Amino acid sequence: MNEQTLFRDTIYALSSGRVPAGIAVIRISGQHCRNAMVALAGGVPVARRLDRVALRDEGGHIIDRCLAVFFPGPASFPGEDCAELHLHGGRAVVAAVLDALSRLDGLRHAEAGEFTRRAYLNGKMDLTSAEALADLIEAETENQRRLALANAAGRQGRLYDEWRQRILHARAMIEAELDFADEGDVPGSVAEEIWRDMKAIATELSDHIAGFHHAEIIRDGYKVAIIGAPNVGKSTLLNTLARRDVAIVTDEPGTTRDVLVVNLDLGGFKVVLADTAGIRNEAGKVEQLGIERAMDAARQADLVILASEVGQNLLVHDEAFHDAVSVGTKADRCDADMLERHASTHDVILSAQTGQGIPTLISILREKVEQEGGHIHDALPSTKRQVDLLRWCLKGLDEALNERKGLELRAEGLRLAGESLGRITGAIDVEEILGEIFSRFCIGK
Repeated sequence: MNEQTLFRDTIYALSSGRVPAGIAVIRISGQHCRNAMVALAGGVPVARRLDRVALRDEGGHIIDRCLAVFFPGPASFPGEDCAELHLHGGRAVVAAVLDALSRLDGLRHAEAGEFTRRAYLNGKMDLTSAEALADLIEAETENQRRLALANAAGRQGRLYDEWRQRILHARAMIEAELDFADEGDVPGSVAEEIWRDMKAIATELSDHIAGFHHAEIIRDGYKVAIIGAPNVGKSTLLNTLARRDVAIVTDEPGTTRDVLVVNLDLGGFKVVLADTAGIRNEAGKVEQLGIERAMDAARQADLVILASEVGQNLLVHDEAFHDAVSVGTKADRCDADMLERHASTHDVILSAQTGQGIPTLISILREKVEQEGGHIHDALPSTKRQVDLLRWCLKGLDEALNERKGLELRAEGLRLAGESLGRITGAIDVEEILGEIFSRFCIGK
């Protein structure tokens, strides 16, 4: 759908989620918004004030008595005339109002993310703010909310715009030196100051890109895999940490054949905890597939819990993983002497049955995730799209800083760097990626 169609149509959708509910909110946006309010409510409410109205269908029959508010453009979320109907949240009520709207000329049902897309096209936000708004809607933990809210308020956009302006200034100075070197009013050589600033931006960019891992931890979760031999208590540990029966626990070896995942909220961080198939040498064909998946999950994890019964040898060692914690299980079956002999073998000894050692393990997990994801106050790249463009920007700067190349090629490197930053925020043409970005939103947003 092209931009002309987007702006010509007036759109509407249920914006408050599933019905039935106590209240349902239907949003209307576009040039025919006022006409729609007159047709349904008999008039347009006073701007930005909730008024009680009676909604009627085309036959004049009352559909619902509700509250309505009108936001004249451009002082509205999408930047154009917009109205909201706060209805009783029954299925029949919502269906009747949506049907009445569908019968009005110039109105159509909104597509996913179309209200936010209009806000972007009308200059109410840049693309980084739009992406952060999608993250805010999807946020499950406190730190996801805080990161998304800061970026939705324009933190990323301001940083990228500052870098872009510095690059544009450098490019202008270099091109002026190229084009007007013989003119008296052009500085003799701005290269030293300009290239010093570009080196500073390159360093800032490298540090910023490195922060993407921290943003991934906050947005997608800190991945923890529990691995070990069969029947060492992996599934019981998963259930204990999740505080509910997620995994089936039996005395039969090989009960877990696949990777079982549960999400935890640990101190405001999302932790993705995976229970895996028991690792042993005498495994059947199906069980062997589970073991291979277990090892894949462990290699991709940010942290691996190496579980073994106190006194037993580990089948897998921590050298193969990003980070690992050794956990001795079934402490309730050990006497004091045995626990003392093996205390130095494990980072923590626990019993999922009695709770012994569980607080210690949770403290270790929390410390690990805070080290990796505790960068809420930093401006971080939050999507792979942003990181890819930031890398293109850095590549352009590297080209520009290559002193072996001519000044014309170095200026071209600055152009590519500035263009990459502009594509992150939408300051230059990004039509081909709009559909991908706004498809993340639900209909009604």
